[in-house]
Amino acid sequence: MAEQTYDVVIIGSGPGGYRAAVLGALRGLRTAVVEDSVWGGCCLNRGCVPKKDWYRSARLLEAAGAADAAWTGTLTPDLARAWEHQRGVVQRVRDSYTDYMKRLGIRAVAGHGRLDGANRVIVERAGERTQLDTAHVILATGSTPALPPDADIATAPGRILDTDLLFERPPPAGRRVAVLGSGVVATEFAYILKRFGREVLWLPRSEPLHRTRFSPQARRALGAALERHAIDTRPGADLRRAAPDGPGVRLTLTDGSQETVDWLLLGTGRRPRTADLGLETAGIETDAEGRIRRDEFLRTAAPNVYAIGDCAGHEMTANQALDDAGVAIENLLGGEPRRKDPDWIPFVVYSALELARIGLDEDRAEDLGHEPAVGFAAFETSPCALAEGDAAGFVRLLADLDTGTLLGGEITGAEAGELIHLLALAPDRDTALRLLAAGRYNHPARAEELLNATETLAAKWGLAERVFG
Repeated sequence: MAEQTYDVVIIGSGPGGYRAAVLGALRGLRTAVVEDSVWGGCCLNRGCVPKKDWYRSARLLEAAGAADAAWTGTLTPDLARAWEHQRGVVQRVRDSYTDYMKRLGIRAVAGHGRLDGANRVIVERAGERTQLDTAHVILATGSTPALPPDADIATAPGRILDTDLLFERPPPAGRRVAVLGSGVVATEFAYILKRFGREVLWLPRSEPLHRTRFSPQARRALGAALERHAIDTRPGADLRRAAPDGPGVRLTLTDGSQETVDWLLLGTGRRPRTADLGLETAGIETDAEGRIRRDEFLRTAAPNVYAIGDCAGHEMTANQALDDAGVAIENLLGGEPRRKDPDWIPFVVYSALELARIGLDEDRAEDLGHEPAVGFAAFETSPCALAEGDAAGFVRLLADLDTGTLLGGEITGAEAGELIHLLALAPDRDTALRLLAAGRYNHPARAEELLNATETLAAKWGLAERVFG
């Protein structure tokens, strides 16, 4: 059995694992990454990267059909070509990813990794075992699709898909597609598949995005945008059974009705991937939902073993995993301990209306003793948004009424996922609004609406001195 010794061994090569490896290597740590599947994890191969590729095409298809478009002609959606395109993008990113690891001297070890105590990882592949002795371990094993526990879902290869399968194989034939779920994935794909010419039957198990912290105003705006796409939405009509029916799938809903579709997409969330990791050998436990238990510094019960991303976090996003990686590396290097701050990490939804938020919402702000003040600016009067023919959405800022501290922000509309970084990168939340108010902006630009929202907040709530100095 081959043996190597490292400063840090990372199990999992998704966004959290990859970033932890890069950060470790850049800080001079002898680093190894273990991966038992495709390099890049879910985000690169079956998640945010290929989804973003499809979303861009969906938005172009929507813009091409706009009544006030400054061109003639049409674009024809082609989901099969879109699938091939995203595969090319994924391969290019993966090649760049693995090449960068090599140039940094990061050891890539293929196989299934598990702990053998707190300072050893055993990797098994094709009957061979490799022992990696290490000062620290970072568990970044990600998650797997979760099936609805209260539905009887038969096996129907190629016709009943989770989101992993959607990107691993060419899309099934047929135009009528059912999308099950009310979370981010279902809300995104109901829109994307509709724009690609599919007849979508959306079965949200509850109010879409109700578990997120988006404001009622944001969720209503998204609902209005989705309605314009004539998606057949059946709120509360949950799935009882799905089974093959000839070339399609027969769905039996909880209200007793039945529908036949060509294929079914299960957008019902994910669950932590924490089985068979040898956690017990290091005294590490999981909670009732399978998440690895960790403290605010991301340390497990074994202080030299950290857990990051989906395998331990409640908000399963690449953004959280990437931030976790930085926290874990800083803490294992020693010095001043760094706590995880899950609220101040962007959360973005790519659907008929792009939604992005960061920080606290009103309820949480009040629970923490703040008196929230709101600043608002709509894109409907933005010269940039009007010129782009996409003026839906708004900027909504939340500040503490007494101190002027930025508590959170929400942006809906085109490029919301990019604009949110103007809030995420504020070095000091106590002076973030002053920074926005003093900023220099390109005109016309969507970013100007953050300035307008800041100025409105200052004037409305008597915070001019705090904001303008």
